[in-house]
Amino acid sequence: MSDAPLLSVSDLTVEFDTPQGTIRAVEELSFEVAPGEVVCLVGESGSGKTVAGETLTRLVPTPPGRIVEGAVRFEGRDLTSVDERDLTSIRGNRIAHVFQNPQGALDPAYTVGEQVAETIHLHEDAPDARERALSLLDQVDLPRPTTVAEKYPHELSGGIKQRVVLATALAADPDLLVADEPTTALDVVTQAQILRLFADLQHERDMAVLFVTHDLGVVSQIADRVVVLYAGRVMERGPVTEVLGDPAHPYTRALLASHPGRGESMTPLRGSFPDPVDRPDGCLFHPRCPHAVEECRESVPAEHDVSWKRSAACLYYGDDYDADRLDGDRA
Repeated sequence: MSDAPLLSVSDLTVEFDTPQGTIRAVEELSFEVAPGEVVCLVGESGSGKTVAGETLTRLVPTPPGRIVEGAVRFEGRDLTSVDERDLTSIRGNRIAHVFQNPQGALDPAYTVGEQVAETIHLHEDAPDARERALSLLDQVDLPRPTTVAEKYPHELSGGIKQRVVLATALAADPDLLVADEPTTALDVVTQAQILRLFADLQHERDMAVLFVTHDLGVVSQIADRVVVLYAGRVMERGPVTEVLGDPAHPYTRALLASHPGRGESMTPLRGSFPDPVDRPDGCLFHPRCPHAVEECRESVPAEHDVSWKRSAACLYYGDDYDADRLDGDRA
């Protein structure tokens, strides 16, 4: 895995115009994904994860959405400024997407074999597209791929459809796969199977993955690094073992405390998610934070280093503050 970023997102801000007012879905978002690396964007519903993933290849509809500022560089090229023809050559080819709802990603009028083969044809002249489509369906561990290829989407279970969508995304052998909550609509057993499949394919192809999820259990299984989002802003980032093993930001701690299966009693995250049209001043998390002080209400905290390659957007990690206060408050 190379240290040079394949994808570099810098200060990305995305807004939507609504009848209620302007919503800032993503604010000054920065992160990187190296070749062969798995990075997870994690946070509650409404945290901006999906918008961030779709903005990479400008899938966010404009209007009502728009990129206010920032850059999305793929191999050094800013995708926010390339023309549609160049973007089309990258979208689905170099960067592929797997979406949350596999039924919505598949055309009900065509068999799944036809759809995978058509994706191959979109990116190259491939007289053997049919055979390659069957090979891809086999690679995603579909039973009897020849039989499945003749089926229409409505004839398949959710887990089988998600495997078909993954096969379609892999058709052009992308360098980066953006997966948006691909296991949310599946039962627990099928979720585990799909996650193992993602991990196996990522390893076999040495493919970079940006995985969007609200599930910290998923993050712990697949991520190299994690970026924690809240209301469109980064709260914490770093290696997954550090962020989940010893969370620095109060929001990350609250997420972990509310997650089942950690061998401890669950503590619900108190308070409400901020109104997207009327967001609070200062740190966006301060109305729900048990450690908030007056300065948290007045100014947006910068990201401060917590350890090597790890940071948190919390004033307690600044030069003038003592992070141990958080532990003291928590004790």
